[in-house]
Amino acid sequence: MSTEKNIKESARWISTAFDDLNSANILKDNGQFAHSCFHSQQAGEKALKALWYFIDADPWGHSIKKLIDDLSQVDMNTFNSIKSMARDGLVLDRFYIPTRYPNGLPDITPDVAFTNEDAEICIAHADNILNAVNGLLKL
Repeated sequence: MSTEKNIKESARWISTAFDDLNSANILKDNGQFAHSCFHSQQAGEKALKALWYFIDADPWGHSIKKLIDDLSQVDMNTFNSIKSMARDGLVLDRFYIPTRYPNGLPDITPDVAFTNEDAEICIAHADNILNAVNGLLKL
């Protein structure tokens, strides 16, 4: 992809990441904690994918931690700039499946399994990732 196309694609992904984070806040404020956690995970994932597109690489997968770790094989400078976010990504990755499916947790559904505290933690981790990535993007 050309630099111009990389920047445009990256901007699309980071914009959508911020939309997901906004949705996570709205959902939390309305008591939809599982969905808030999931949208927080999506915000982090999309922010990382924006960074991958920005450096002209092809992201693969849904694990935020893996997207961060795999940067070390693609662009060491970018990896060094973002590797401190791996813990935030690991926390968010835990909310990818069980927040969405009734069989993601034994004997309970997502609507009763996740709390306001979970949503606040997820939003904070996603916010950290978005701010770090946004600081690296020169958009």
